[in-house]
Amino acid sequence: MSIQIRQFELADTEAVVSLWQESGLTRPWNNPYQDINRKLAVQPELFLVATDGAAIVGTVMAGYDGHRGWLYYLASTPARRGQGIGRLLVERAEELLIEMGCPKVQLMVRPENVEVHDFYASLGFEPFEVWVTGKRLIAD
Repeated sequence: MSIQIRQFELADTEAVVSLWQESGLTRPWNNPYQDINRKLAVQPELFLVATDGAAIVGTVMAGYDGHRGWLYYLASTPARRGQGIGRLLVERAEELLIEMGCPKVQLMVRPENVEVHDFYASLGFEPFEVWVTGKRLIAD
């Protein structure tokens, strides 16, 4: 396996959206193309892809708001899960966040996505009780 982690490039768009769809990360209320465009306008250096040759095999979108970092759209090609791609992406995102002075990182896992709990625990993430709320400001 010769996985490389690099910053997202515009030419990656279709492969990334396909990966997100294949991984079950897309939702009808979030246009993935808009999410990509928005990320490219804010901290694009924190939007990473994992490649194996010319193939996109993983993604992570990170952000830092001055208080904590967040990880979104962490995915690896379903057929390649268990090969360390997600771990490499998280480690690189964490390195970039640390370089920015970010003291902690969080992520949200949908309740039905229980199969990832052990993966995140192996990376040192700890669950905690919070009530997560949200409000859409711009409709996709």
